[in-house]
Amino acid sequence: MNAKNSNAAKTTITRDVSLLDKETGNIYESVAILGRRANQISLQVKEELTAKLEEFNLSSDNLEEVYENREQIEMSKLYERMPKPTALAIQEMLESKIYFRRPDQAEEIAPKKD
Repeated sequence: MNAKNSNAAKTTITRDVSLLDKETGNIYESVAILGRRANQISLQVKEELTAKLEEFNLSSDNLEEVYENREQIEMSKLYERMPKPTALAIQEMLESKIYFRRPDQAEEIAPKKD
């Protein structure tokens, strides 16, 4: 997943609901899958941003000294301009890039132990 180079919408747009349930056949199941995927994307982006911002941490925290770091500001702005995790999840679903499985079907497929 590369959120920076995704063609997901960066603003709110109206979606055709019939396109979202083509994989599952159930709009509620699709929304649940999208929500879980959006949480996964959000955690990935947060971990990535936190790792990059740790480079700018100073060893001594002094309230009187405030440093403006242009690189840190630009990086923060880059992440603010990225599409939201929900938009990325919807785009992945429309492109059939989301893998999901149903627990009840997984049990039927799994071999039974004697």
